[in-house]
Amino acid sequence: EIQAAETVLYSIWYLCKSYGQIERLTELIDERSFYFVAMANPDGREVWFHQPATPHFLRGGIRPVDNDHDGLLDEDGPDDLDGDGHITSMWIKDELGRYEIDEQDPRFFTRVEQGSAPGGWTRLGEEGIDNDDDGRINEDGIGGYDPNRNWPADWQPEWIQRGATDYPFSLPETRVIGEFLLDHPNVAALQSYHNAGGMILQGPSASYMKYPSADNRTHTEIANKGGEMLPFYEPMIAYKDLYTVHGGEDGFSYEGLGIISFTNELWTDKRMRANGEDPTKEERKLFRDHLQFEDVYVPYKEIDHPVYGKVMIGGTTKYSSRLTPPWMLEEGCHRNFAFTMFHADEMPHLSWGALDVTSIGKNLWKVTIEVANDKIIPSRTSMAARHHIGTPDILTCKTNSQNDVAASGTVMSLLKTTKLQRIASENPNRIVINNGIGGNDSTLFQFIIDGKGEVTFTYNAEKGGSLSRKVSLKEQFDPKPILYKRAISPRQ
Repeated sequence: EIQAAETVLYSIWYLCKSYGQIERLTELIDERSFYFVAMANPDGREVWFHQPATPHFLRGGIRPVDNDHDGLLDEDGPDDLDGDGHITSMWIKDELGRYEIDEQDPRFFTRVEQGSAPGGWTRLGEEGIDNDDDGRINEDGIGGYDPNRNWPADWQPEWIQRGATDYPFSLPETRVIGEFLLDHPNVAALQSYHNAGGMILQGPSASYMKYPSADNRTHTEIANKGGEMLPFYEPMIAYKDLYTVHGGEDGFSYEGLGIISFTNELWTDKRMRANGEDPTKEERKLFRDHLQFEDVYVPYKEIDHPVYGKVMIGGTTKYSSRLTPPWMLEEGCHRNFAFTMFHADEMPHLSWGALDVTSIGKNLWKVTIEVANDKIIPSRTSMAARHHIGTPDILTCKTNSQNDVAASGTVMSLLKTTKLQRIASENPNRIVINNGIGGNDSTLFQFIIDGKGEVTFTYNAEKGGSLSRKVSLKEQFDPKPILYKRAISPRQ
C-alpha cells in the first residue's frame, strides 16, 4: 500500500503547519490526541521501490515462506529478464493464441473476438524463469503472507484465509500496532489507507458477523460524509460490496476494541476523466500518453527464454495502475486527510448539560444532572457494550461528612412526575453506564442526596475523557440549552 505513507506524512505536515493558523484544526489538536503510523509494512515498501516489481507485487511482507510446499523458501519469484528494473509481461507466438498485436498501437495485445481466427499470441504471465527446475515459473516469490490477515478478530488458518500465517499477531508488523492499541484504550477512531479502489470500507468483513444497528448508523453517517468529500469514492461494506476478509485490521479495532474504523482505498481510475465513470480503453490510453507522457510503458522486445525460446517482454510498469500519478497525489492526500479530520472531530465530546437541584425534604435533595455528547460517535460503542470490551462509563457523586447519597439512577425528563429508573442499589454514589452516551444525545442522571454543603460529580469515559463539576446543595435550575435528538422537557 505504497501511497498510504504519503497520505499519513501529508497529514502530519498539514496539522503542524496549520496549528495556530487554522482555528478548527488548532482546536482539534488541542482537544484530541493523534497517533500516526507512517507505514505498516516498511519492508515490503522498500522492496517495491528498490527492486523490480509490479503494481500488485509486493503486496505482503518479505519474511521467507514456502509458497509451493517444496521445502525451499522464496526460490522462484519473478525475474527481471532484461535488467530494466521492471517486471512486465511475457508473450509467445502461438498458432492457437487468443491475442493479437493491436494494429493501431503495437504497445498492446488485444484479445480476439469469440468465433474469430486465432490471434497468434499467448500471454505466459510475468517475466520469470524456472529457477528451481520444478516445471513451474514464478510460483514462490518473496514473502507470501498478508499482514492484513494476521489480526486476532475472526482470524482463520491458511486453508481458509490465504496469507494469515501461523497464528494471530505472529507478524511483528501487526503485533506492534496491536499492542499499541491495547495499551491505549482511549483510542476512539481508526483510519487506514490502502492503495486503490476508491472505497470507504467498513465492516462486517464476513457475512456471519452482525454489527449492532446503532453502530451501523454511526459508521454509515461518517462514511456518507466521506462520500461527499471524496469524489468518486463509494462507502462500502467489505463482505457485501467487495470480498470476505478474515483477520483484518478493521475487524480487530472495531470488533475487538470498540473503535469506529474505516479503510480508504486511495486511488480510483474514475479520477482519470473526472466524470465518475471508469475510463474506456481509449480514455486510459489518452491519459497515459498525454498526461503521464508514456511513463508507464516499456516497449516490447524479443529475448531468448531458457524454457520457451523466443518470447516478447514488455508492457506496463509497476507505476501503471493502483497508484495515484504523482502530480495528482497532493489532492488525494488532502481529501483523505480532510475526511480523517472529520472522522476525528466526531469522536465523543462530553459536556455537562442541564442541572436541577430541588429540595424534597429537610436536608434532602433531588439533583438531576445531564451529560451530553455533541458528536456522532458514542462514548462507548454498542459492540463494546455487548461484549464487555474495555470499561463502561462511570458517573460518581463524591460526598463529604455532611452528606450522603440515598439513591441514584436515570430519568427520562426534568418533569417532576418522572420516576427514577435503573436505580443503582449496591453503591448509589456510583452509576455504571454500560452503553455510554449515544452520538448526538444526552442522558439525565438523578441522585437523592441527604445532607448539605456541596458534592462533586465526575464522569469518566474510556474513549470520551473525563468531566468534573461541583454542585451546591441549594435550590437551583440551569436549563443549559443542548441541541440533541431527544428534547428535554422543562421543569414543571
